[in-house]
Amino acid sequence: MKLIFLGTSAGTVTVERNVSALLLDLIKERNTLWLFDCGEATQHQMLKAKLSLAKLEKIFITHLHGDHLFGLPGLLTTRSLMQNMSPLTLYGPKGIKQFIETVIDISSSWLTYKLDIVEIEHPMTLVDDQTFIVTCEALSHRVLCFGYRIVEKDKSPRLDIEKLNADGILFGPHYAKLKLGQIVQLDDGRVIDGRQYWGAVKKGRKLAILGDTVPCDASIILAKHVDVLVHEATQKHDLVQKANERGHSTTVQAAEIALKSQVKKLIITHISPRYCLENNQSIVDECRKIFVNTEIASDFSEFEIE
Repeated sequence: MKLIFLGTSAGTVTVERNVSALLLDLIKERNTLWLFDCGEATQHQMLKAKLSLAKLEKIFITHLHGDHLFGLPGLLTTRSLMQNMSPLTLYGPKGIKQFIETVIDISSSWLTYKLDIVEIEHPMTLVDDQTFIVTCEALSHRVLCFGYRIVEKDKSPRLDIEKLNADGILFGPHYAKLKLGQIVQLDDGRVIDGRQYWGAVKKGRKLAILGDTVPCDASIILAKHVDVLVHEATQKHDLVQKANERGHSTTVQAAEIALKSQVKKLIITHISPRYCLENNQSIVDECRKIFVNTEIASDFSEFEIE
C-alpha cells in the first residue's frame, strides 16, 4: 500500500505543482487504485506516473471546489474510450451527481461502463468489505467538505507450520480446520486446538486523508492513531489569519492535529502557490518543531504505508 501524490498545489496550478489529486495504490492488496480528489489534468499526471485508468476502482472527492474536481469529467470520459472498463464508484458531497451528469449531457459525452455515484451529506461508513473500512466525517471549510479514514482489516492468523512440524503434525485435510481455530482429533488419537498453532495476527494499516479544513474535532476523529495522516498546510503560520478566514490550515495547525491525534506520520500537501519547491524545507521545518515525523509532498512523491 502506498500513496502517490499527483497534485499538491492549493487553488491553482503552478509551474512546479498541479492541483489536488492523490492516489492510494492498492495493487498488492486488491489489484486496484483509489483516487482522492481529481483536480485539473489529473489524468495527465496519471499518464506521467504510468498509472492505469483501467485499475481505478473508487474515487473519493472531498469537496466541490474546482481545484479538487475539474479533472473528473475528462478522466471519466477518457476511460470510456478504453476497452472493457470495470465499474467505478464515485463518492462525494451532494451535488457531485448533478455536476457529472450535466457535464456529460451538455458536452454530448458518454460512459461505456457502470458509474455508481454515492452522494454524502453526513458522516457515514462508505466501504465495508473483506479488506477495508472507509468512513467519512464533515470537516470545517467554506463548503461541505469531507475527510476520509481508511482502515485495512486485520489479516487472519496463519498456521505456524514450523510448530506443527515440530509436534509431528503433518500436512493433511485437518489443516483447514486448524486454520479456523477448530479442535481436531488426529489419526494417532491426539486432540489439538488449532488456535494453539496460530501465528501472530497481522494488524491492518490505517490512514486518514483530509480535505480542506481549519482545525476541528472531526480531523482528530478521523486521524486518531493512524499510521499516516495527509493534511493540508496551505500557508506558513505567519499567515494563520488569512488561512483560517479562507477555511484552511497552516503548517503549525496541521502538526498540532497530528500530535493530538497521536499519528505515526504526517504528510502535508495543498501548498499555496506563493511558495515554490525551494521553500519546501522551511515549510516542513515549521511542522517538525511540533511533530517531528512530518514530510511534505511534491507532485509524484510516493510514500509506502507500513
